Amino acid sequence: MKQFMDENFLLDTATAQDLYHKHAARMPIIDYHCHLVPQMVAEDHQFRSITELWLGGDHYKWRAMRTNGVDERFCTGDATDWEKFEKWAETVPYTFRNPLYHWTHLELKTAFGITRQLSPATAREIYDECNEKLTQPEYSARGLMRRYHVECVCTTDDPVDDLRWHKATRESGFEIKMIPAWRPDKAMNIEKPDFADYVKQLSEVSGVEVDSYKHMVDALQKRHDFFAENGCRLSDHGVEEFYDDTYTDSQIETIFSKALRGLQLSAEEVRQYKHAFLKDSAEMDHAAGWTQQYHYGAIRDNNTLMYNQLGPDTGFDSIGEFSTARAMSHFLNELNMEKKLTRTILYTLNPCANEVIATMLGNFQDGSEPGKIQFGSGWWFNDQLDGMTRQLNALSVLGLLSRFVGMLTDSRSFLSYPRHEYFRRLLCNLLGNDVENGLLPDDRETLARMVEDISYNNARRYFKFY
Repeated sequence: MKQFMDENFLLDTATAQDLYHKHAARMPIIDYHCHLVPQMVAEDHQFRSITELWLGGDHYKWRAMRTNGVDERFCTGDATDWEKFEKWAETVPYTFRNPLYHWTHLELKTAFGITRQLSPATAREIYDECNEKLTQPEYSARGLMRRYHVECVCTTDDPVDDLRWHKATRESGFEIKMIPAWRPDKAMNIEKPDFADYVKQLSEVSGVEVDSYKHMVDALQKRHDFFAENGCRLSDHGVEEFYDDTYTDSQIETIFSKALRGLQLSAEEVRQYKHAFLKDSAEMDHAAGWTQQYHYGAIRDNNTLMYNQLGPDTGFDSIGEFSTARAMSHFLNELNMEKKLTRTILYTLNPCANEVIATMLGNFQDGSEPGKIQFGSGWWFNDQLDGMTRQLNALSVLGLLSRFVGMLTDSRSFLSYPRHEYFRRLLCNLLGNDVENGLLPDDRETLARMVEDISYNNARRYFKFY
């Protein structure tokens, strides 16, 4: 029987162990998509407790706690830090086979050196031990980034953001790069009730009076240039699906005008606007030499009652089911025909679309650079053992795994970096098993280069941050 989470956790063969310990484990981390709070990095935030660090914004844990019968007061409410941690500790033994069990214990082990399993019986001693360490400078926000050998992170930032915290971090001399990433979803989501208010905010920040769609694009271009001046090299879009609905410029102007006046838009008008918006955004990215990312397939804010109480990103989203392959193809082809298709990463939340995306990549690779069109790593509900394995297998069979830009945290937590370790262990295990089963040659030089590239080198070359 193998011991739980020992040094060879997830590594079944000697080849896998060699690839991980000698190669993958020593590579730095480029976390090219995350939701860290930039102010925490700029101010080198010192966490008051493991609860703040672990449960402060983790909707994964909140979902599990609610499912386990824990009252909302202990998730997002006014319970004390200890009370919230205690309820999480009570939930953990019920998370067997859920990725939260692995993540919880990998984070305890790698950050705090704690190898005991978290449960009601161990909760108090683990809570106290973590909190004592969190008072030490090496456990600050920056200290944790150093602990995990992070080289660069890309946050997720709205076009109206002034990027003050990125600038402050840069000017402080902090050796780890924190780069903004352009996330213009609020400008795209024209159907939202706060769209007109957002347009006013964009007007104020950009200095462009946004009274038409053309002026909206002008304002966004000014902000896009501002982001580029502050080191931004990639965008990200959270979309339910892709859009290829035909439109004219005059139709988009009419739709935009209706939205500013608070008039109801039809489903077709919303789709036309989003198609136009995403196309214009993609053209900006191409002109700037950025990478564009599309995270698609989520149905968000399903629970209206809880959305009204807590707002978005609180654990009430799920996998969507959309027939989007044709629209995705049309959208990418439209850009490609105009020679305006920049480096692109496609992420799906629904794993049934893995092969759809893996085959879509090859349609638009143009030989200009390795892996120009990428299949993004297992995302959100899929960044776990089964989901990442399925994504890696689809990419391996239908594309070039060797050119993959690897893992990201997609997280708000400074303790999420072990997800890179988890991914690297899984990757090495897949390759090690193939060698063991005679499906790949035992060519250690090629295998080692492949592991190091996917873990770090490919991302460094692809994103052009340096």
